[in-house]
Amino acid sequence: MGEISIEVKNLQKKFGQQLVLDGIDLTVSKGEIFALLGPNGAGKTTIINILSTLVAPDGGSAYVAGYDVVRNKEEVQNAISLTGQFAAVDEMLTAEENLKMMGRLSGLSRVESQLRTKELLEYFDLIKVARNRVKTYSGGMRRRLDLAVSLVVHKPIIFLDEPTTGLDTRSRRALWDTILQLASEGVTVFLTTQYLEEADQLADTIAVISKGKIVAHGTPEEMKARIGNETIELRNEQDEIIHEIPTKGNVLEVKQILEELTSSIPQGTRVSIRKPSLDDVFISLTSEKERV
Repeated sequence: MGEISIEVKNLQKKFGQQLVLDGIDLTVSKGEIFALLGPNGAGKTTIINILSTLVAPDGGSAYVAGYDVVRNKEEVQNAISLTGQFAAVDEMLTAEENLKMMGRLSGLSRVESQLRTKELLEYFDLIKVARNRVKTYSGGMRRRLDLAVSLVVHKPIIFLDEPTTGLDTRSRRALWDTILQLASEGVTVFLTTQYLEEADQLADTIAVISKGKIVAHGTPEEMKARIGNETIELRNEQDEIIHEIPTKGNVLEVKQILEELTSSIPQGTRVSIRKPSLDDVFISLTSEKERV
């Protein structure tokens, strides 16, 4: 493990009588893309809010860029960028105006703000619409601008709370490319998401949170290995799954299963073997947690 950017130990948070975080432990290395995966209400946004100093924890400790989020709020804020679930730009201004304004508010001189605005417009492919009012933008363009605004001043750590919510597939993938580029430049990216494919495509490390607890942690490959078994899928002529059978994937076992099914499956049925996916992991882990 390299240099640590974020370290969380036994983090706890209640809202009223509701226990939202119940002893969270996390470590994120510098330059890593870390994905916190979980259903609505699991505590993802609360963790982001604590790590970005917006909300104080009730117990445990959290360090960001080596600073305590409670005792060193200003230092933490100077080390991070935060992009929330909803675009935080002014719709009546243009992209260029939004970026220049944020530059000036962040302490850049007029010339520095102009230069940084040009860099970001180019980086996020917004040059052609730079002088159009934001209210005319598509969801993907707004999201790119929101991320650009959060990066006006270079920060080593960026928090992205469900960054692609509401985006179409093309816009989502374009934003993924940007996130991967940021990580390649040494930026630590901590993101929350409900999209399993997003975590699989982007993350170096994934943690699954359910009912305020981390129920699994590891690389995407390690997470899939928890499920272990592959699955034989039988599909009808309409490409609908009609039967699924867990299997270890060896030839003799697959042959035996298919021989047993031969007399009962309709003609035209197609057979495939599917490897475990993050969907399988997520369903398994969160279902187990619900049963506890």
